[in-house]
Amino acid sequence: MTESIWITGIGLVSSLGEGPEIHRAALAGRAPVVDAEGFAPYPIHPLPPLELDRQIPKRGDQRQMEPWQRLGTYAAGLAIDQAGARALVADMHLLVAAGGGERDTALDEAVCAEIARLPAEEAGQRLNAMLASGLRPTLFLAQLSNLLAGNISIVHGVTGSSRTFMGEEAAAADAVRIAAARLAEGRGGIALVGGAYVAGRWDMLLLYAASGELRQGGWAPLAERAEGGGLVTGSAAAFLVLETENHARARGAAGLARLGAVRSGAARRQGEDSAEASAAALAQSLPLRPGHAVISGASGAALPTAAERRFLAGLRAAGPAPGQVVHSADLIGHAVEAAFPANLALAALALAAGDAPQALVTGFGVWRGEALALLEPVA
Repeated sequence: MTESIWITGIGLVSSLGEGPEIHRAALAGRAPVVDAEGFAPYPIHPLPPLELDRQIPKRGDQRQMEPWQRLGTYAAGLAIDQAGARALVADMHLLVAAGGGERDTALDEAVCAEIARLPAEEAGQRLNAMLASGLRPTLFLAQLSNLLAGNISIVHGVTGSSRTFMGEEAAAADAVRIAAARLAEGRGGIALVGGAYVAGRWDMLLLYAASGELRQGGWAPLAERAEGGGLVTGSAAAFLVLETENHARARGAAGLARLGAVRSGAARRQGEDSAEASAAALAQSLPLRPGHAVISGASGAALPTAAERRFLAGLRAAGPAPGQVVHSADLIGHAVEAAFPANLALAALALAAGDAPQALVTGFGVWRGEALALLEPVA
């Protein structure tokens, strides 16, 4: 026997701000927040101002975290508070999607300038010497991906089992999928799952720029961006409290949405049809109803965005027609590890407002990874 899984708490922070109300308003058409100058020529959706003291004590906890860790720890606290689950953190499982820590860009620039003028046979030796003397132990430790989970455990007292997943968008989808599966199988009653990403990082922007995927110049809605070079990253953190229905009912918790099927895949990106075929296979036997909302994870990157467009066209042709299609990248940007849980949060908000009978959440990673999740209202 498998347990039904509810979302009972949402902690969502984006460039728009924090909390359900501001993001529910975004679903109704609020304009995005864009910084087109700070990292020109690449526009981003920036971090909002936050009162970190509301969730993270000042006594050293804030200073030893990188910005993405502070953002994730803050959002995790919001989710726990909305679920009314502060008394349950000792038994709460924790599953986090995280990338690597922030690089020391000043050291990177110094290394590049130094080795550029050296012959090839000397460059490697000089690189090793500069890294050995330039990287601080504290910087190295801050780059450990599982420190986000560690900080959540320390700050909020979440001390159930802990898992950290790496692998961009696919990591977040698998974190949610595995969290839901563990609860459904009876291996716990409550879990906290999510991720965080800060867009204002030159190291990540240059990584995406090298592939030619980043949009340059002014922001435009996803539908108006030319093929290729359409990615605008967004600063966001999203955490969800998942509970079995029996666990939530026993403590009188309200369900925001019922989390149904969560499916993930990783097609070889030999063309947009491979990602489309992967998503189509994941969608088989999903009990979709007419008018279901779609919270689209299309990022603006050329191949996955085209693949998702074809996938949705195939859904319309083969099954119940969807209602509203919302591109989260238009609202909050593409938040990489935080994108899939953020889209689940937006879907849950849409269902709680009575905007649709169901919500299908899609995920198409920039490099690799397809995912789908089906949410339904709590009866």
